[in-house]
Amino acid sequence: MVSSEVVPFAKTGGLADVAGALPLALEYCGHEVIVIMPGYKCVADARLKINRVSPDVSSATLGKNIKVYFIENKDYFNREGLYGDKNGDYHDNLERFAFFCRRGLELLKEINFSADILHLHDWQASLIAAYLKNLYPGDSFYSRMKSILTLHNVGYQGVFAREEFSKLGLDWDLFDIDGFEFYNKINLLKGGIVFADAITTVSPTYASEIQTLDLGFGLDGLLRLRKNVLSGILNGVDYSVWDPNTDKFITQNYSAANPQDKAANKEELQRVCRLPVNKNIPVFGMVSRLAEQKGLDILAEGLDDLCQMEVQLVILGAGDQKYQELLKDAADKYPGKISLNLKFDDPLAHKIYAGSDIFLMPSQYEPCGLGQLISLRYGTIPLVFRTGGLADTINKYNGFVFSQYTNTALLKLINKAISVFKEKKKWAGLIRYAMGCNFSWKVSADKYIQLYAKVKKQ
Repeated sequence: MVSSEVVPFAKTGGLADVAGALPLALEYCGHEVIVIMPGYKCVADARLKINRVSPDVSSATLGKNIKVYFIENKDYFNREGLYGDKNGDYHDNLERFAFFCRRGLELLKEINFSADILHLHDWQASLIAAYLKNLYPGDSFYSRMKSILTLHNVGYQGVFAREEFSKLGLDWDLFDIDGFEFYNKINLLKGGIVFADAITTVSPTYASEIQTLDLGFGLDGLLRLRKNVLSGILNGVDYSVWDPNTDKFITQNYSAANPQDKAANKEELQRVCRLPVNKNIPVFGMVSRLAEQKGLDILAEGLDDLCQMEVQLVILGAGDQKYQELLKDAADKYPGKISLNLKFDDPLAHKIYAGSDIFLMPSQYEPCGLGQLISLRYGTIPLVFRTGGLADTINKYNGFVFSQYTNTALLKLINKAISVFKEKKKWAGLIRYAMGCNFSWKVSADKYIQLYAKVKKQ
């Protein structure tokens, strides 16, 4: 497993959760797994138990016996951010991750780990697929290895100026339409898609969507060309972290066997968020990056109308200044209706999942989505736009889904959800069904294992 971020060592987004959880599920299924990631400054700062392997490689252990190897380079990785700082992306990201990919491949030989599958994640690791095919075809140690590239969000591709191509250590012949060239620039993700033996993404619907002009971000043609080796496997949820029966951050533990105990968490959430404590008013929760992709444009358009309804809205997250200001104005205008928390706050996130009645996730596009899966386990009913992983996981039996991306359609569905909420028997049945849904990593891992076996035979 090769990833630029892995929980609990370094994280900026969902990629780290996948790269931290999938190896544990694979190990549980009896497979031998190692993980390779950069040795960032935050890894050293975390004071975890780290062992020295060689002058520029250290390691730690995940699960029972998963070795996580950190590729170190003070010039490249001893920085505060993973990919950039307040001024934007680091100017040398191509060099940083080219070094990481080359050194990662060399490490396999040094530790004599003859992998069947190199599972690569996103553009930062995608060069390994190209290196494997173009730099090591005559080396018997690497010749049997196959690569699988997982695309977590095709919007992020690793695009750089063509002048930097020589830094990759690859033949200039590969800078063409059938290789790394992308509108006269280098596209590392494109190179990975070209050379990987198989490509996956994080939901079946997203695998179809990225083959369209709207959501392919310029790579839709190539993805259609490679559709025979492209598949979608849903991400899982780590139920050791997200389980209302054992959650340490919530005021009252509960489960599908005693869903009525959820009520105490709603009361606590209303109190903590300084909203009127009233069990008959539906609480809509939102834990999200505040960006257009997450549906903030249509939500912002409909906020005045929403606040005329009998609802409470709890929002946790940070993001685009534009939406932070809009939401601040709305929270000032509607005290007692909106609780706005412009920050990242893990304990509060758990309280929102447990204490809300409805989880709001109107994303314009969502490769997989984790919020809707967590909210199901907590008996908090998701309200989503039909896209990507949201379309694959939420339906009329466990949530509310709208199909036209407009504020009118969103408000109409919110109204419907409020009506259903008032039908106590129907609502209790919805909660029971939602809490019975299983999106564990074991389910996802089984699908990856089937894919690994298929690719290994090719």
